[in-house]
Amino acid sequence: MTLDAQQPHMFIGGAWTAGEGHPLVLRDPATAQPFAEYRGASSAQVAQALDRADAAFPRWAATPARERRALLRDAAARLVERMTPLAAQLTREQGKPLAEAVGEWQAAVDTLIWYADEAVRAYGRLVPARQDGVQQGVQHEPIGPVAAFAPWNFPALTPMRKIGAALAAGCTCIIKPAEETPLSTLAIAQALREAGLPDGVLNVVYGDAPAIAAALIESPLIRKISFTGSTPVGKALAARAGAHAKPLTLELGGHAPVVVFDDADLDLVVRQAGAGKFRNAGQICVAPTRFIVHEAVHDAFVAKLGAYAQALQTGAGAHAGTQMGPLANARRVAHMAALVEDARAGGAVVTTGRTHDGPGFFWPATVLHNLAPDARILHDEPFGPLAPCVRFGHFDEAMRIANGVPFGLAAYCFTRSLDTAHRAGNTLHAGMVGVNTTRVSLPELPFGGVGESGYGREGGVEGLEPYRVTKSVSLAWGAA
Repeated sequence: MTLDAQQPHMFIGGAWTAGEGHPLVLRDPATAQPFAEYRGASSAQVAQALDRADAAFPRWAATPARERRALLRDAAARLVERMTPLAAQLTREQGKPLAEAVGEWQAAVDTLIWYADEAVRAYGRLVPARQDGVQQGVQHEPIGPVAAFAPWNFPALTPMRKIGAALAAGCTCIIKPAEETPLSTLAIAQALREAGLPDGVLNVVYGDAPAIAAALIESPLIRKISFTGSTPVGKALAARAGAHAKPLTLELGGHAPVVVFDDADLDLVVRQAGAGKFRNAGQICVAPTRFIVHEAVHDAFVAKLGAYAQALQTGAGAHAGTQMGPLANARRVAHMAALVEDARAGGAVVTTGRTHDGPGFFWPATVLHNLAPDARILHDEPFGPLAPCVRFGHFDEAMRIANGVPFGLAAYCFTRSLDTAHRAGNTLHAGMVGVNTTRVSLPELPFGGVGESGYGREGGVEGLEPYRVTKSVSLAWGAA
């Protein structure tokens, strides 16, 4: 049986499995129309996935790292071969423009290759002993079956970060993609299956999210949890996992500041941060979100960013020329409307880009300034194409505003001064800082935040660490 995008099936124990739980519908965000109907997992099917992941773990953990690397690289090559249809499918289920969908799949493949190669670099070490006849070593072992939860905004890249790391480390994995966007995760499973992944090493389930999360986290078979999503849900999962002393990686919400100093190249800021702001219709956890602009260049910057927003071509992601697609669902549209209404009520000036006539979950690129300090948009993550701008007068004020929210995922600043760049990079409270660039998410760099943006890291040499346990072995012989 092969994967059918019109009637999605789960992947359990190496087989495509029709859901037996409650019914689900996939909708094209560009039209709001359904294009597939399917069913989620029943409790029995979740239990089956747990059993299969547990049974497959000893064999996969014992598989030599070179063999794991070869298999993961084989799967990556298969994804490259079918990237064009995969990108079109991603656009249909999530809405982003086709060029962005291609870029996401390229990033997902790069991530899988990175983790595949890290599998053979998971070194231990010898520690000098205090006496003859003793050897002291430190080694790393896979932690065990993993439960992973992925969101809808990056339906290929985010699952791949979790799948790639878990499998490279020698863990088995049960992943629950978002119910709105399961197809890309299923495509990853299909490529891995074709590459020869043993049955049960990867399992994909979806459906009743709270019930599935409870079953996976509370199961004694699960040894590690990875979650990407909202801060409230992440906190709830952390509390549940804490009751069972299970380690988590949490990548939660963000509200990334962009500090624009008076010596910044404003055209560069608009090209970099403007593109980053409106990519994926702003539905990115590391998206530039709050533009904190020196008073000397504030008005000029707002004018340039407003012109950039007004020039963006909004439309269906599959259409040629579209630069910004729809939001993922109707909930996002309602949230944008509420934030803009609140800002207007406080006296904000609002500049909107081109609107899209017709059905679908669209919101225009929007720039706001003259905001009241208590405007919701300055404190609540918009996760959409809204760009609020505020003024600052001196360095300390800029840092106070930038660090004035509980989130700390990404932060950016633009300046020509090396001194200011160093000071800002050291002062901004975030897990990732970009200076004169917004490109902070790459497979070779650690990805994660501080504060209410979560803890733990994905990517970089740190990426395998959460999926391994560290063991010291002290071996004595002779008369030691």
